[in-house]
Parts: sequence; structure tokens; C-alpha cells
Amino acid sequence: MSLVQTSDVCGSGLDRPKDALLAQAQGHLHAVDPAQFSSHRISPIRHDFDRHPLMQLPRLAQLAHDLMPSRQCRFIRPGSSQTSEFFHTPKTPDGQDIDAVFARIEEPGSWVALYNVQTDPHYAAFLDEVMASARPLIEPSQPGLFRVAGFIFISAPPSVTPFHIDRENNFWLQIRGRKIMTVFDHRDRAVVSAREVEEFIVHGSLAKVRLDPALRDHGRDFDVGPGDGVYFPATSPHMTRTTTDWVRPGDGVSISIGVVFYTAVTRHLARVHQCNRVLRQLGLQPSFPGASAWRDALKAPLGRVIAASRVHWRNHVAPPGAY
Repeated sequence: MSLVQTSDVCGSGLDRPKDALLAQAQGHLHAVDPAQFSSHRISPIRHDFDRHPLMQLPRLAQLAHDLMPSRQCRFIRPGSSQTSEFFHTPKTPDGQDIDAVFARIEEPGSWVALYNVQTDPHYAAFLDEVMASARPLIEPSQPGLFRVAGFIFISAPPSVTPFHIDRENNFWLQIRGRKIMTVFDHRDRAVVSAREVEEFIVHGSLAKVRLDPALRDHGRDFDVGPGDGVYFPATSPHMTRTTTDWVRPGDGVSISIGVVFYTAVTRHLARVHQCNRVLRQLGLQPSFPGASAWRDALKAPLGRVIAASRVHWRNHVAPPGAY
């Protein structure tokens, strides 16, 4: 019997309406040091969403089964390292179906990610619950929160998630097992150049976003277990690895979720990136977003026009939240 078939054990609320599911769980998230928390920098957090029925492995196996036809289950190349290109595919490496993947999920090196889980109404309700708890940390400095999404990573050590950046702010929560999350300051241009950040924001390309091993010590390591987490702002480079020292019989799977979102601030910065991209193509060296408020204020409206014109005249599909 596959894990999918046994998922009713942890999914007893599946037929309940969204409001009832939220009332049932009532999870909580908070900053480890509220006085030091800022939505503009890396901060450790704590939560109790690891206890939520939707975050248990049998229920996640059912979710993966449901998402596989829409190509929302992703897999990385076997043998990937933290310095590899973050290349992922909707096809399993060995051609097996998703039920077989979960039947062997504790085998060393197993890795599967569930993308955009908010397309499932039960998980959309779960993300609403997380953000209801997180919103007071964000909205004082980053109002206009929109496009909340969820990305769940399930792996067995030893395994990694390669170095990359995201467009969204991220509440990254460890649910089960242990993992080492390494996060770099989003303002550190030695780690990822301005040109490569712009390339990602405008075109969605991570092809040249790679970790220079000589800069490894620029990152901050978080050795996290269930109930731990990390908040980091948009475009913060990050990567993960799992080690085998915590593994015990019946406890050999790491589960984490990134609850990501945009705000009026991330949209404003994306517009500045759009403008900077054009200025750089003209041979100029524009200041990075955030370096000069008045320059950003001039660039942002131009960036919005540039992005809109690319969509209209070039059939360009703008990345989410990019303008």
C-alpha cells in the first residue's frame, strides 16, 4: 500500500471548509528576537506549524499525487551539489511514478519539491493561516502583501538544495527532521552581482547564479529542526544541506516549506531592476535598488513602463511580481 492510500490518517479535515480547517489548527509563528526583527534582513523565527495535519508525510504524499499531473512536483539532477546550477525538472530521475518516489522517500539522497501548493484549496488555507500569524511582522515596514505561495521540500540525507535566489520574501519553516539552511545578505554584490540579480528579476534566469566557494563564509548557517525557521527578504541567496547525524530508524526524512510573498516594496524594487537593466545595456552603471531612495523613485515608474512595453510589444511573459 502506498503512502498516498494511507493519507486519510493525517488528512481527516479534507472535506471541511476552509474556515473550519483554519480554526482546527491555529498555528503560530514569531520572531526569536522581536526587538531585532526586520523584514529587510535575515532573522531566525519559531513556529508550531510542524504539528499541522497538512504538514504530515502521508498527507504530503497525497498532495504530491494530486500535483504531479500539473507538473508541480519537481526533481533535481542526481549528484547535484550546493554549487550546481539549480536545475529542476517535472520528471522523476528514474522514470518512476510519484507514489513510488514516496514509497522510497527515506532512501539516501531522495529529493522532491512541491511547487505552488496554494493551487490546492486546503493548502491555500494553510498558507493563509501562516501569513495571518506572520503579517504583524511584515506589514509595518512592507505593506501591500500579495501573491502568497508555498514550496515544500522533502528529502532524505545526504541531500542538498543548490545555491539560488528568489523574487519573493520568504518565511522558511522546518517541519520535520533537520537541515542546515545557509542564507547570504541580499545586499552583498560580491556573492551575486547586480547584473545577475537583474537577469533573474527580468528574465527569470538563474544560469549564472552560482556560489563562489571562496565566498562561502559570507553566508549565515542555521542548523534547524522542527519548529525552527528563517525569514529572509527577496533575492537573498540561499542553499540547504542535510546531514546524516540525526537520522534514526523511522526518522530519516527532512521536510521544510517556504511560505513566500510579494509586497509593495518588492514590486517597487522589481521596477527599479527593470529600469537598471536598460541603463546597463546602454553602458551605464546604475546604482542597485535601495542604494538611493530618490534615484529609485525616478526609476520605478520608468521600469513599470519598460516592463509593460515588453509584455505588449514582444509577447514577453513577465515573471510574477516583476512589475
